[in-house]
Amino acid sequence: MRKIIFGLLTMMLLSASEITYAQATKEQRKERQELAKASKKELNEKASKAARKEAKRLSKEGWKTAPGALPLEKQLDKSYMMQYQYDADGFPQFIMAEAMSVGGNYDAAKMQALELAKQNLAGQIQTEVTALIENTVANEQMDQSEAASITRSVMAAKNLISQSIGRVVPVVETYRVVNGNNREVLVRIAYSQEMAKAAAKKAVKKELEERGDSLHGKLDELLGW
Repeated sequence: MRKIIFGLLTMMLLSASEITYAQATKEQRKERQELAKASKKELNEKASKAARKEAKRLSKEGWKTAPGALPLEKQLDKSYMMQYQYDADGFPQFIMAEAMSVGGNYDAAKMQALELAKQNLAGQIQTEVTALIENTVANEQMDQSEAASITRSVMAAKNLISQSIGRVVPVVETYRVVNGNNREVLVRIAYSQEMAKAAAKKAVKKELEERGDSLHGKLDELLGW
């Protein structure tokens, strides 16, 4: 009898699992269809006037997109949209950075441009953290010696910040042929403000720890990290 009951329970559980899996699969399929529909709608929508104007200017300068990439005006439109997204506190959700590089082939130029854009991004994060420290000192939440110590670490941590930056979102990618057959690639990337703060925190703490400075434990309290 126990074996029969156990068998029935097992069959019921398996049946329930199959139903749950089927429902989950159906929901996932529906979500993918909705995303595909939204993407298609976005692609068919006309880009903003500003994006079309900049795309026209860049096209006249010889810039074009790689086969299979989104039209330049759509890439620029996405870039503008991300620049004007703000969080609940009114701060930009994304930090944007841009860079160009020339190489003998497209891939080499693109990789170098992305690396330069990351360095640009790290510089912006560095500047924002320095401003945050100065503001904290102005509000008398940190004494001058502590602020100077953290600022030194921030200024020394640009490369560490760049290394701590995770996956960036390439928003614009375009190229043109220069100097015979070389490729000049322009990229514009976006990075989450929250992730930027986390990258800065990680880099500055590491720099302070390597210097043997105990202030890294005070960052959370003083800088809202």
